[in-house]
Amino acid sequence: MTNATSQQLALRVQDLRRRTQAVVSQVVVGMESTTDLLLMALLGGGHVLLEGVPGTAKTTLCRTFSLALGIHFERVQFTPDLLPSDVTGTQVLDRQSSNFVLRKGPIFCQLLLADELNRAPARTQSSLLEAMQEHQVTIEGKTLLLPEPFMVLATQNPIEQEGVYRLPEAQLDRFLFRVQVGYPAREQEVAMLDLHSRPTAKVSSISSTEEIVGFQKLVDTVHCSQELKGYIVDLVRRSRSHADLALGASPRAAIYLMKASKVHALIQGREFMTHADIQAIVLPVLGHRLIMRAESEMDGKSISQVVQSLIESVPVILDARA
Repeated sequence: MTNATSQQLALRVQDLRRRTQAVVSQVVVGMESTTDLLLMALLGGGHVLLEGVPGTAKTTLCRTFSLALGIHFERVQFTPDLLPSDVTGTQVLDRQSSNFVLRKGPIFCQLLLADELNRAPARTQSSLLEAMQEHQVTIEGKTLLLPEPFMVLATQNPIEQEGVYRLPEAQLDRFLFRVQVGYPAREQEVAMLDLHSRPTAKVSSISSTEEIVGFQKLVDTVHCSQELKGYIVDLVRRSRSHADLALGASPRAAIYLMKASKVHALIQGREFMTHADIQAIVLPVLGHRLIMRAESEMDGKSISQVVQSLIESVPVILDARA
């Protein structure tokens, strides 16, 4: 692929970002940065955990996002009595043929919204692990591939403590991003009331499955110098010895940070990444993978402060293209 061709494709990704923002803003107000992260996760083949209190339009955002990009959307409400087979599917008896046939579950889609994921017990949560990591599902010994692109958007309310099941680190590590969805600003809430004072806009698709899959393949062509790879590794390794952390980032986190930085460069219209791409995306990539020491939490320190200290403590070796 020539430099001119890759530059043109990068500009197409940037245009997709602009059009996606325009469509989503017709339905949801003040979600520009979250929409960017959803698009980056989709193009990077990753998954997103949305954390926020009820009523902050998380479900509406996910549904609108899927409609805008023309991908098949399914929603599962996770509850304590939900079974793994309710998500993946199961074999059922066909009375006409007296044979067992496979009834696929809602996971066989392109964008699965796992609503209130932490309300289901561990065995139901684990029904997503194989799908998230390998894009396949095994049902009674038979392995089935999931459609491409495939993405899981999970939501959870970080405030509630009763009737919920904490997500294990193994599952958290499979999410590319964790996004904190907070309350909108005052002017955004006023705009939201204006939006809901008239008929809801009909969302039209501005992309297709084929285009999304093509852009996913483009991510690996984004240039990442050896200096930037070293910078990513230094950030991750520094987290493992940070005084405020009981658990640092895994090698998988380094892979995800590089991929997310490449996608960040693409949506900016560039076919090469810089240290600024890494720094812009490091918090949503590493935030849910780091565990604070109890003493540091008692001192009022936060994950965002720790990540900022990592950025400030690791020297940047500038790439010639940066």
